[in-house]
Amino acid sequence: MMRRILPLALLLLAAPAAQAQQNAQEPAAGAPAVQAIAPEVGAGRGGTGGGQQPVTTEPQAPTGSPTPEASQTTPPQPPTPVTPIPTPAPFTDRGQSDAAELELRRALRGGMIEGAVTIPNQTAAVLIQPEGRDWRVFRNSTLGWTGAIAVLGMLAALALFYLLKGTTQIESGRSGRSILRYGGLERANHWMVATSFVLLGLSGLNLSYGRYLLRPLIGAEAFTSLTFWGQAVHQYLSFPFTIGLAVMLAVWLRENLPTRTDLAWLRAGGPMARGHPPAGKFNAGQKLLFWFVIGGGALVAASGYLLMFPFTLTDIAGQQWAHMAHGIMAMLMLAAILAHIYIGTLGTEGAFEGMSSGRVDYHYAKEHHRLWVEQEMAKAQEVVAPPARARSAGAD
Repeated sequence: MMRRILPLALLLLAAPAAQAQQNAQEPAAGAPAVQAIAPEVGAGRGGTGGGQQPVTTEPQAPTGSPTPEASQTTPPQPPTPVTPIPTPAPFTDRGQSDAAELELRRALRGGMIEGAVTIPNQTAAVLIQPEGRDWRVFRNSTLGWTGAIAVLGMLAALALFYLLKGTTQIESGRSGRSILRYGGLERANHWMVATSFVLLGLSGLNLSYGRYLLRPLIGAEAFTSLTFWGQAVHQYLSFPFTIGLAVMLAVWLRENLPTRTDLAWLRAGGPMARGHPPAGKFNAGQKLLFWFVIGGGALVAASGYLLMFPFTLTDIAGQQWAHMAHGIMAMLMLAAILAHIYIGTLGTEGAFEGMSSGRVDYHYAKEHHRLWVEQEMAKAQEVVAPPARARSAGAD
């Protein structure tokens, strides 16, 4: 009996120990089946102790050298070309194309190249304007040649005319009597306009030709000062010039309206006619000059004020047109006024006295403005002569 119980008791005591040993040998849940004591290194991924290395009888090749089979069977291949990735078109921070793309598009359409500005002056955003090239050609070439031809051509023509004809004398000689031709207001306004126009013309010529003609003679510093003050004179004297033109129009409008007498004066040859064709206070030539000065002066004044106050009423294209109109008309007016000055001084005897003292010689007035003299004499007779039905004092 004791022999059977003893082995059974030993078996019961050994069962828990065997179970504990089995639990210790099994891996925990989620753990790898094989755990190495040392970190895995080398090609065997098992460390140096405990891991089984593959056994082979083939000779091992040095590390990094190709195997004989690979070198014999596979020829060296050239590198495969990689397709380049196209770079997208550049964009600004506003999501627009860059300036070069905009310039190309606008240039194909003939438009302006503009950017974006945050200042109030939006015209500063204009980068390229194709019409500006045409204006630059006008400013640097066309205006200079036009002015030179108009002004120098007129001076040459007047000099030739003076050499061929000389001063037109009073055929009857001076009479010793005079007649009032211009009043005080007419003369004062005329000299205001004349003085303003001369200074405007000289300062304008300096802006166009000064750097070529004056600067080499007087030096850069003196030319800079002259141009600065000339530009100020050019701007401020535009106001009395414009006001004077308005007064001229109001005072002399009636005497400068065209009549049939003007056609007869022109048919007779005008200033080249033999003798003196009949004329009123102003002949046809003087009337043409009057309307040319009024119209041209209005255009010069309007375009000049647009240039003085830029971009107030026009854009950059309007500014360019204003400058071209201002320059061309100013040159033509200079040529016309040169002819007017010649006729009123060297060209005709007794003409300058009308604007210096207001009175002209009676024979001069009768030869050049016969109809006007007749009208003035008729007015004088009406003032001097007594009434047709005047009665003596005390007559009843």
